[in-house]
Amino acid sequence: MTIDLADYEAGAKHEGKYGDDLLALQERLERVQAAHITHRQRSVIMIEGWDAAGKGGIIQRMTARLDPRYFEVWPIGAPTEEEKARHFLWRFWTRLPGNREISIFDRSWYGRVLVERVEGFATEAEWRKGYDEINEFEAQLTGSRTNLVKLFIHVTQAEQDKRLADRLNDPWKRWKTGTEDYRNRARRADYLDAMHEMFRLTDTRWAPWKVIDGNNKKAARIAALTHVAEALEAAVPMTPPDRDPALVELASEAFGYKVKD
Repeated sequence: MTIDLADYEAGAKHEGKYGDDLLALQERLERVQAAHITHRQRSVIMIEGWDAAGKGGIIQRMTARLDPRYFEVWPIGAPTEEEKARHFLWRFWTRLPGNREISIFDRSWYGRVLVERVEGFATEAEWRKGYDEINEFEAQLTGSRTNLVKLFIHVTQAEQDKRLADRLNDPWKRWKTGTEDYRNRARRADYLDAMHEMFRLTDTRWAPWKVIDGNNKKAARIAALTHVAEALEAAVPMTPPDRDPALVELASEAFGYKVKD
């Protein structure tokens, strides 16, 4: 089915106890990470969306209980001169996870067919070619045993404006907004066209998109973490390691450890 962002604008509140449900999801993700470490898995969680859509808040809560040694958050901004001198996917290859690791991308390679397309940072030939290059890149990832989860966080113009105003009003959040937010806002119709073409051409069998209605922050966080937990639980062997007999013997000698089931 074709993805239409207009279907994700209800902003319905989360039905349930937000704090309890969030904690339960964070504990599920903690076990998913333990399974990654145990079974030498690797995963990429990629989050796209509008400015002020709540991507950072989702990532903050997604990682709250994770062991920081085995995950990395990559905030993706404009490419450096070194990165511009190479293929646009180079800077993402260098940030991919190794065994036991999870890489979380706050924005991604989809900049090629979004901001670079709309703002003219890539030629039409470059961004049109980008669809095939991205699909091939994601096929290579999943074909080499890297789990991939793609999220898009959607908000309406009215909700985005409210959040931009809130950032300006809060002295400790003003750093989160800049002129680029308003540059992008002014071309919302162009971005919507680019997004819908992006979904049409890159919502593949091996790397499907999941759109999250971000108009209610708490509901969006629950929905995003639920999808990530479900996707990774389906992809990662969710079995804990057996006790190491040698460690059991050491613990028994050290402090009288007794095996409990």
